[in-house]
Amino acid sequence: MREYLTELIGTFFLVLTIGLTVLGGTPMAPLAIGASLMIMVYMGGHVSGAHYNPAVTLAVAMRGKLPMAQVVPYWISQIAGALLAAVVVHSVMGKTFAPAPGANVSAMSALLVEFLYTFALALVVLNAATAKKTSGNSFYGLAIGFTVVVAAFAGGGISGGAFNPAVGIGPTLIDVFMGGGSMSHLWLYIVGPLAGGAVAALVFKVQESEA
Repeated sequence: MREYLTELIGTFFLVLTIGLTVLGGTPMAPLAIGASLMIMVYMGGHVSGAHYNPAVTLAVAMRGKLPMAQVVPYWISQIAGALLAAVVVHSVMGKTFAPAPGANVSAMSALLVEFLYTFALALVVLNAATAKKTSGNSFYGLAIGFTVVVAAFAGGGISGGAFNPAVGIGPTLIDVFMGGGSMSHLWLYIVGPLAGGAVAALVFKVQESEA
């Protein structure tokens, strides 16, 4: 239970930061978002592994560091945290938010960006937080947080910058139910990140076998 509570809390603060910075027009929002993730990784890494992202959970499970029986409970906790955060953002800001591709960006371009940067994120997590040769390091939170900073700066304006199915699902559902939004883009933030996480796990296994 403590693992699931930690995943809910960490995902909550990640999505809360995304919503408040995006709707508030905060300058340099990717830095705040990446820092939020870094802080929450250090908060919960020793408890749950600090995934806060269903794609990362999939990658870690495929890597063999999480029992497959725990994947769905982790996903439920992460999505619940994202939903709760989206509700709180609506309460604070009086409006909803949801990721969406940039203007004139094709679905395939957005999907590719979501795939690539989630692949990068999951691969960093696997190497920085689960590899034998980096065991016990103190930099894993920085590496993970700054991966999201880079992803948000480089790809946010193209794909919408979720790189995380929970970030896609929670805010989108609240946007639909409270803001009259659409779920037409939701599949991008499920398919792209999960595929990226799965491929990262496969690549990591090659890296480990040749280490």
